[in-house]
Amino acid sequence: MESWLLYALLSAVMAALVGIFGKLGLKGIDSNTATAIRAVIMAVFLMVVVFAQGKFNEISTVLANKKAMSFVILSGVAGALSWLFYFLALKNGKVSQVAPVDKLSVVFGIILAFIFLGERLSKGGILGAIFISVGVLLMAIYS
Repeated sequence: MESWLLYALLSAVMAALVGIFGKLGLKGIDSNTATAIRAVIMAVFLMVVVFAQGKFNEISTVLANKKAMSFVILSGVAGALSWLFYFLALKNGKVSQVAPVDKLSVVFGIILAFIFLGERLSKGGILGAIFISVGVLLMAIYS
């Protein structure tokens, strides 16, 4: 199995667990506060990973690269907003509806990659994006 595929599948499983654990943990608490606490836990966990890999000295290299940092900051803000909206959606909806709608990020990512990065999609890829969109719609309506 290709390494990217293994990592992508592991990412998908972990993302699915975010929805399950998030839904279970949001009962009776504020979703924005829970999201903030989750972010702190993630930051600490990831710093431990960086330290364990011996890459702690690379932090200064990343911080010194102004262009890279600009995009890292924008990515962080977009990710934080995504989590805030995802947890709000989970608090008020069913995981079986929220999770599929969240996966429209695949379709939006394809569109934005075309606009901003010039990435092209094959006819099969376009058809796949259409199927994802239809699948999301069916899951959201019939779950």
